[in-house]
Amino acid sequence: MDKDRRKVLGMAGCMAAAGVLGTGAFRLVGAQEDKKDELKARPPVKLDDKGKVLHEVLPYVALDPDEALKLSYSNKLIGDCMYGVFATVVEMLADKVGGAYLTYPTSVTRFGAGGIVGWGATCGSVQGAAMAIYLVSPNPTPIIDEVLNYYQYTMLPDLRPPNAAMDIKPSQADSTLCHVSISHWTKVSGAKTFSKERVERCAQLAANLTKKTVEALNAQLAGSFKADFPIPEEVVACRACHDMGGAMENTRGKMNCLTCHSGHDELKPNIYEKPPIKL
Repeated sequence: MDKDRRKVLGMAGCMAAAGVLGTGAFRLVGAQEDKKDELKARPPVKLDDKGKVLHEVLPYVALDPDEALKLSYSNKLIGDCMYGVFATVVEMLADKVGGAYLTYPTSVTRFGAGGIVGWGATCGSVQGAAMAIYLVSPNPTPIIDEVLNYYQYTMLPDLRPPNAAMDIKPSQADSTLCHVSISHWTKVSGAKTFSKERVERCAQLAANLTKKTVEALNAQLAGSFKADFPIPEEVVACRACHDMGGAMENTRGKMNCLTCHSGHDELKPNIYEKPPIKL
């Protein structure tokens, strides 16, 4: 009797296990089908007549530059420089427009801090401004050129946010690179790179750049945009030889060339070349 009972219980256990496995497999298949449906629901990428991804913008309405100055300063302190600029524009548009701005993942811009996670490459404030402009402007290039040249050739910060902690001595970056910008400021201010003064400087810098970005976008929206900071003649002259169609055509760019290149490359020492071995 016990033997038969064990047999029956064993069969019941196998059936139960099969049921659980069957349910799991069914759920797995169901999840895969849901994933397929989700992928089908995504809008297809649209291409322009040149086969490039089409530039589609989100709606933009005029924003208050002074409000942007104040909010950007606060946002920079909690999310660093790129976040300080980009999140401010998105948050202000979320209040006025709603829609996609309400759920836009602004925290992804934290990577821009310190010129991309501390690499000292392109300043995070510059990256945030360019990203915000591209998000809303139907013709972003002239606006981005204006804001980046403003960053390079203006003594910044040139306006203290009302919620700023202290006065900061301005400096001219002469570059869009974080390490160049900060190095020039530390030379002028006498402060250290990892000081509270430098943190404050970058917060005010982000705030100034956000204000400039909003002013330029507002002007473009009103049809009155005019570049106050065109590419300097010296950079245009360099590009005539080095950029597309030039005699050399060996580089590209719009940054201030003379910040780093004061002469021809062939006259510069090769710092990677090993010195000759003395016997």
